[in-house]
Amino acid sequence: MRFDIITIFPDFFDGPFRYGVLSRAANAGIVDIALHDLRAFTHDRHKTVDDRPFGGGEGMVLKAEPLFDAVESLGVAAKAVRDPAKETVILLSAQGQRFTQTVAHDLAQVERVVLICGRYEGVDERVNDLLADRELSIGDYVLSGGELGAAVIVDAVTRLLPGVLGNADSARFESFGRTDSSLAARQQAASDESLEATTLPRSTHGAGGLLDYPHYTRPADFRGVPVPDVLAGGDHAAIRKWRRERALEKTLRNRPDLLTDADLTDDDRRFLSRLRK
Repeated sequence: MRFDIITIFPDFFDGPFRYGVLSRAANAGIVDIALHDLRAFTHDRHKTVDDRPFGGGEGMVLKAEPLFDAVESLGVAAKAVRDPAKETVILLSAQGQRFTQTVAHDLAQVERVVLICGRYEGVDERVNDLLADRELSIGDYVLSGGELGAAVIVDAVTRLLPGVLGNADSARFESFGRTDSSLAARQQAASDESLEATTLPRSTHGAGGLLDYPHYTRPADFRGVPVPDVLAGGDHAAIRKWRRERALEKTLRNRPDLLTDADLTDDDRRFLSRLRK
């Protein structure tokens, strides 16, 4: 998979992409990340990428011309004929659709993703209208630019690619992950090496849109707080039930909005009802 990032600060990414999962994925040839300096596509001696907004107002706006030149230099198809299953152009913007794990899974199926890092007060809207397939935002807040968002998206998507994580299930059984039924169906239907046809861990639930359950490791007792007995008991069914209930409890406490669309069983709903009471 290839990522092309268009930015006025290419050196920003030296840190985020040099360590951990992203570094290993790049060294293994699983992902290719290319950085493109927007100022290289300007046509004046000052390398101007922004200008004052029409209609007045505060701040400066990124110009359309260098952004179009930058994207077109990459050989990406025009928006009208672009195949979104093969390549997509994304504008990082505070006005964009919220980036979620579902969007990350969608992007992990694409061969090439071009990320345009917005800056200043905004980006000329014609970039959104004529060039980008979608706008994405990593949260309901305003950043100084799209570079942090681009790094987040590259990280979240890359770790979903086959062969990136040491254990493929690490990306399947986690916060915001798929349901047990969808995971089982995908495994049963697997016909290629990109999806290992393994059985579901008996002590683990698919998140089904919930937050992950709490995790513990050695020592068994730390500063007077012991690991829950059920986790050391060896009863997979009991562990599975405990983990599901703790995931429901944490989601209700930290992100109750996720419960609206989560895949819940009747037992889940009864447990949540008791918690609310």
